[in-house]
Parts: sequence; C-alpha cells; structure tokens
Amino acid sequence: MKIAIRYFTKSKKGNTEKLATAISKELNTPALTVENALTEKVDRLFLVNAMYAANIDNEVKDFLIKNKEMIGEVVNLNTSATGRSTWGNIKKVTDAQGIKLSEKEFHCAASWIFINKGLPSEEDFKRACAFVRELA
Repeated sequence: MKIAIRYFTKSKKGNTEKLATAISKELNTPALTVENALTEKVDRLFLVNAMYAANIDNEVKDFLIKNKEMIGEVVNLNTSATGRSTWGNIKKVTDAQGIKLSEKEFHCAASWIFINKGLPSEEDFKRACAFVRELA
C-alpha cells in the first residue's frame, strides 16, 4: 500500500507538526507540509491538521483540491484545543471533490495559551502511532 503524510500548522506550539512527526517515524514515511504536492498516486493519505476559527485552513482545502486525482483515501488526524474534530470540515471538501474519506479518524486535545497544558501527551502520540499502524 502506497501512503503519504501531509500536515498543516500555523501554531507556534507545533502540536500538529509533532503529531505528524510521531506518525512519520512510526510509518517510516516523511511528513511533509501541505505546501508539498503529491508526486504520485497514494492509496492512503494521512492528513494531519487542526481547527482554526471553527474551520480548517484554506491551505488544507487547496491541497485536497489540487491533489484530488492523486488520493485514494484520506485519513484525518487532528488536534484541537476546543475539543472539536476537523473531520466534518474535511468531509465537506472531500465530498465536493469526490475523494474518499475514512470514517476512522484520530483526534486529540492540544494546548493553546493556557488551555490543555501539556497536551498532546506522550500517550496521545502512542495512540496516534497505533492508529496509523492499524491503517497502514
């Protein structure tokens, strides 16, 4: 199975990037930002992202639109200080583009200012690694 990992973050804390890095090590696959287009068709794209102002960032949407022909299935992984998952927001884009979105997702709390200090935790990263290992 051909897989790829892409992520987007604009946070200075880097929770989303840390999550992408953890699963990258687990799958021995580079985690690149969504600024990096897919260069070949993948069966499964692990898309690591976060909630910003109650939505996903336009860069994530643009990546999915521009790479839709290269993606077999998207698996959503996300962090959020509010507790809200990005899955529904990702689904709107994937449905509009005819991209399959896995019903399975990984979501964990993340710190932001004084909220959820210390999260995601090492246990969250372990759970994320187990999640992607099951799907890869």
